[in-house]
Amino acid sequence: GVAAAMTEPMIRQEMRMMKQMGVNFIRLGHYQQSPIVLNLCDSLGILVWEEIPWCRGGLGGPAYQAQARRMLTNMIQQHYHHPAVIIWGLGNENDWPGDFPEFDKQKIRAFMTELNDLSHQLDASRYTAIRRCDFCKDIVDVYSPSIWAGWYRGIYTDYKDATQKEFEGVKRFLHVEWGGDSHAGRHSENPDNALAKISRGQGADERAGDASLFGGSARASKDGDWSESYLCNLVDWHLKEQETMPWLSGTAYWPFKDFSTPVRPDNPVPYMNQKGVVERDFTPKEAYYVFQSYWTAQPMAHIYGHSWPVRWGDDGEQKLVKVYSNCAQAELFVNGQSQGVRQRNSQVFPAAGLHWNVVFRPGPNEVRVRARQGQQTVEDRINFRYQTDKWDKPTRLTLAKIADADGLITVEAQLFDAKGVPCLDAANWLSFSLAGAGKLLDDLGTSSGSRKVQAYNGRATIRLRAQPGKTAIAVESPGLDAVLLAL
Repeated sequence: GVAAAMTEPMIRQEMRMMKQMGVNFIRLGHYQQSPIVLNLCDSLGILVWEEIPWCRGGLGGPAYQAQARRMLTNMIQQHYHHPAVIIWGLGNENDWPGDFPEFDKQKIRAFMTELNDLSHQLDASRYTAIRRCDFCKDIVDVYSPSIWAGWYRGIYTDYKDATQKEFEGVKRFLHVEWGGDSHAGRHSENPDNALAKISRGQGADERAGDASLFGGSARASKDGDWSESYLCNLVDWHLKEQETMPWLSGTAYWPFKDFSTPVRPDNPVPYMNQKGVVERDFTPKEAYYVFQSYWTAQPMAHIYGHSWPVRWGDDGEQKLVKVYSNCAQAELFVNGQSQGVRQRNSQVFPAAGLHWNVVFRPGPNEVRVRARQGQQTVEDRINFRYQTDKWDKPTRLTLAKIADADGLITVEAQLFDAKGVPCLDAANWLSFSLAGAGKLLDDLGTSSGSRKVQAYNGRATIRLRAQPGKTAIAVESPGLDAVLLAL
């Protein structure tokens, strides 16, 4: 609820979570950062690419250019003595026109050259870099191209080939934006279905219009389900491949945390870029643990699906269970019965070979894993229901109080078909409102803290702060009758 005005404790929490995930390099956002951030990177041992806000839009006039020089000078002079900084970033997506009437590549090249020279004059010991401006890639010391395999273009198995092609075209290479959006709490039994529509071999770069949810060629960002399940597969594949790319100097997933943006009004959480591996309130998404399983040494194990309360399929159907762990081996138990031991191998996809096909019983199920690394053992468990009833399109909304503690009430909206079967893949838009006493905890930029939000697996939750007096909360969805709940 603080937008960009994060407090120092919040910044510290975020940086600690990065370190606990295994991060040792960070590309900071498109502007000079607080000294708090740089001090934390120094103390935590996280290497830094810090950049100025020459981001998109082309090149402005004399005042614009003077400001860019001043910002670069200030950033380098103020942060010169931070040992964590290894790269000064001069720009981002400078091949993207739109802010000024003129878009002149030669003038952009000339100014990029000027900034590059200025950076080296101010600090001869550190490299310069830009991301995504092909016609300037020869100017700076380090270049990062646009590679979004499996999201804005192509499929995620294109990643290694696309990256090697770009690597061979520059003198020094880093890949500092990759990943995809995921709607926290949305899961899928078949997350890769959309890939069948997408052409291979057409590149993996983001092009004009690819960020839109409408029109253009088939792509996961437009045609996929935005599930955590899909993002985990994408991340898992990228990390698996990176272990067999010895020429790859480094990468940076973009970004760590979901962030607000005015250009994404149609996302499942409106006006939020949902590519983070944690939500705005620091709640980890499932992808957080995929990274942790590849990047950390402290033994850990995480069963996929902690925020997936109901799975679905046929009675007796084998279903995939994935465990993300850095341990050498793991044993899975379903309702107390061992499903066997698997050995970790990063080149066996998915989940580095720690996956099982098992049969759930209709109704409640418990899944537990015991992972071992040497003499150390770690465990994890999840509980969920397994639904075998098939559903039709949603025709009815319900709203119920599911928690009441410490002055906070949590309500859950659910979508059902005409027969009363939960619609577990429904992604309808839901809008919450409140009348009377109390305050709706909305506009938080999270899947459980937004007054308007897409359903995740046919449901959505929101909280309100209780106050003395009568309170009623309502939920609406286009084409369905609204529901009012008196509290």
